[in-house]
Amino acid sequence: MGNASSTLTQYDIEEVQEHCNYLFSQQEIVSLYQRFCQLDRNAKGFISADEFLSIPEFALNPLSQRLLKMVDGLNFKDFVAFLSTFSLKATLEQKIELIFKVYDIDGKGKVTFKDLLEVLRDLTGSFMSEEQREKVLSQVLEEAGYSRNCSLLLEDFVKVGGKES
Repeated sequence: MGNASSTLTQYDIEEVQEHCNYLFSQQEIVSLYQRFCQLDRNAKGFISADEFLSIPEFALNPLSQRLLKMVDGLNFKDFVAFLSTFSLKATLEQKIELIFKVYDIDGKGKVTFKDLLEVLRDLTGSFMSEEQREKVLSQVLEEAGYSRNCSLLLEDFVKVGGKES
């Protein structure tokens, strides 16, 4: 499973479904496999950063460099699991966890003011000054009961995002 010359068996499909918590139907998994094989140009069984960047929507995303760190080298099962977060069937918690990982630049399980500022910089480009970014982030954190010196864990991140579950 995972290179262009192979095909998915019923067992493979069911295994992938289980791996992604049944957020995709069997037909959707077959379609995703076809797309995966198109992206896996060298039939290595995984998709490289360069292959992900061949997707125009991905390449144009202001957070693409951060996302690349999460997706570079994914095999088919992990590719589907990553995409399952974007499914309409995915829970809010699953979506927030992915967003947290995007902000958690170093992967240490916490998001700092600097991390938040870097993501906001990526998203706003020249549309906001550094001073405006810092002011906005400080205000958001303060309204949620945090200071700019705090490190946010996933639970804190949920609170700051206003998505308490």
